[in-house]
Amino acid sequence: MATFEARTSAEPGRIIVTLAGECDLSAREHLTAVLLDALTRANAVFVDAAALTFLDSSGVHSLITAHHAAKNQGARVYVVNATGPVAAVLELTGLDTLLRAPTEERRHA
Repeated sequence: MATFEARTSAEPGRIIVTLAGECDLSAREHLTAVLLDALTRANAVFVDAAALTFLDSSGVHSLITAHHAAKNQGARVYVVNATGPVAAVLELTGLDTLLRAPTEERRHA
């Protein structure tokens, strides 16, 4: 079974959600819940994907769900530090552009 972890930490004005492992169907509900909870605590949620090794359509669905929830409440979800296959999935789906943090914010996440 794939391992997946989503940890949250708070910084002034933002929540950082740090993902690690493989995000597939077994992780979808957990990821969605973590992201939606983070949006109740801050208007900016940064998803740090540096330690994420796999992302499938289930994870993409969670990110899109969080994006729509954020948009409805005037908040934002950003994905930062994606590399390798995870970055490729984000690029293929257009989420690399949709969820790109502003340049000045990328270096702080």
